[in-house]
Amino acid sequence: MNATSLPPSNAPLGDRLAAFGRRAAWHDALALIDRVAIAAIFWQSGRTKVDGWFHINDSAYELFRTEYRLPLLPPELAAQMAATAEHVLPLLLVLGLFTRLPALGLLGMTLVIQLFVYPSAWPTHLSWAGLLLYLLVHGGGRWSADGWLQRRRSRPAGSGLRGVDHHERH
Repeated sequence: MNATSLPPSNAPLGDRLAAFGRRAAWHDALALIDRVAIAAIFWQSGRTKVDGWFHINDSAYELFRTEYRLPLLPPELAAQMAATAEHVLPLLLVLGLFTRLPALGLLGMTLVIQLFVYPSAWPTHLSWAGLLLYLLVHGGGRWSADGWLQRRRSRPAGSGLRGVDHHERH
């Protein structure tokens, strides 16, 4: 039995489910769902910090001055960094472009939020970390820009020519 085929219907249910779970399409679907789900959370948070296209609003600065109070970073810089990261990293995740990098960045943000901002919200942060760790370990899947780029790089030289018969090229 290979990863793309299922065992016979008389095989134990556990064997059939395990084989089904190894199929590549499951990873691709799960990675896409994870990318969109976690990106939406951070994107929505980022949108509360800006007015218009991308003007960081006064309430974002005030939030970092009075409620978040991160150590080592001035509130103005922290607000700008957070608003930028909450826009750029989710966009990269949705596209599946350099998937592991934005996943790592958002995992770092999650850790900072957990440790310094809302330590009692650990169940929420743990669920975010689970989504981000999956992407960090497994990548964005075939249904991502990363997957498309990988397929393009692994294509044999000359196979991308359109309208040319391969025999006529030589």
